[in-house]
Amino acid sequence: MKKAASVAVLALLLLCLLAAAPPNIAPVKFTDTRLPNGLRVIIAEDHYAPVFSIAVTYNVGARDERPGRTGFAHLFEHMMFKGSERVGPGEHFFLIYNNGGNMNGSTSPDRTNYYETLPKNQLDLGLFLESDRMRSLAITKENLDNQRNAVQEERRLGVDNVAYGQTAEKMLELAYENFAYKHSTIGSMADLNAATVEDVKAFFKTYYAPNNAVLTLAGDLNTADALARVKKYFGDIPRQAPPPPVDMTEPPQTAEKRAMLEDKLARLTRMDIAYKIPPGNTADSRALSMLGGILGGGGGFGGRFASGQRQRRGGGGPGGVGNSSRLYQKLVREKEAVVSIFAGAGETRGPGLFRITAVVRPGKTPQEVEALIYEEVEKVRNEAVTDEELQRARSGVRRRQVQTRESSLGLAMQLGIDAVYFDDPGRINTETEKRLAVTAADMRRVAQKYLAPANRIVIHTLPAGGGAAKKAAD
Repeated sequence: MKKAASVAVLALLLLCLLAAAPPNIAPVKFTDTRLPNGLRVIIAEDHYAPVFSIAVTYNVGARDERPGRTGFAHLFEHMMFKGSERVGPGEHFFLIYNNGGNMNGSTSPDRTNYYETLPKNQLDLGLFLESDRMRSLAITKENLDNQRNAVQEERRLGVDNVAYGQTAEKMLELAYENFAYKHSTIGSMADLNAATVEDVKAFFKTYYAPNNAVLTLAGDLNTADALARVKKYFGDIPRQAPPPPVDMTEPPQTAEKRAMLEDKLARLTRMDIAYKIPPGNTADSRALSMLGGILGGGGGFGGRFASGQRQRRGGGGPGGVGNSSRLYQKLVREKEAVVSIFAGAGETRGPGLFRITAVVRPGKTPQEVEALIYEEVEKVRNEAVTDEELQRARSGVRRRQVQTRESSLGLAMQLGIDAVYFDDPGRINTETEKRLAVTAADMRRVAQKYLAPANRIVIHTLPAGGGAAKKAAD
């Protein structure tokens, strides 16, 4: 009896803990300073570990490109590692790694960033390296040809010679009318071949100016000392004329768009469905993001892993498929119609996409899978999500809030991206509460508004050979 009573008491305590509101996380404290040359400097002092991270986020991405020069923002990211006035080719990597640090860079449609994590006693090294390439990048024909070849090889490996590599580009082409988001970040072979040294120099002068960048520092720093050192290294870099604004407007979509691709490297059919949605940092985009977690496991937010990102080394994403999501439970476990499925809303500065991606199980047809997906979509359009699902989605938001802050790098990158995307680095302290305030009624409202058949883009990617596309069309 005593043992049974103890178990009952423990169970009751556990239920009370689960029902209780989670403790509030202390807000991130930071300073926000604008230097006379326009460089925005954000410093978040945190003495948890004897390291710091530096991130330089430039307000330039694939959306700033023009026809005939696609892939240029990403090509230029590679150029930034080829040396500068006082740093030779490859020395940036050498100096960071030999001093116990790590580094990387990435390009997305909406921004380009560069970042390092170093021991606390290497602040001067990190600032020197980033300031020297902002000030005096080595732009030569030799460097351009070398990195052009590197990017083209990256395209071969990541797009042209990988299963489903062409599908993402086709989705952008179908989904968008405006050129800003209509093309891929990595660009085309022809456009990469067309890039000239003069193009690179003009791009550098326009976009890699201090008044078009945000420098963020996070970690074991003294704020006043760190700001003084930033002024020392960056303060005399001249500002440039501001870049031209980017038109991100999109006409409303009035009818479903469809395409069918044959892929010689694919072994299974893949289904890609997308719906046009509003830009990030809006009430509707938050509700769609929360709904993505319930429908298909993609409830991430923040600019760090925005869709379309190209990263020099490694990679990342908003997380794996949620096994508790509706689409996983229905199509993977119950119907055994797909081998994998994911749904989620990307966060972009302009109009975004709510995506659903599924790999069809052998023996099932794309039409069967598509019908099952639409059944689940119609349910969230016509019925409120359950309280249990809502609480699970909110738990995911809280978890990601902690994950963003668990490293100095995550903190530095998020502060910089929120400043560039939304002119609001303080968003790191306010966005979670806004998402937790999303209701089941909000999710149903946005599902009805955006997850409509006329707002849909559908691509079936089938293994090539044997008339697969013709059979699927029939």
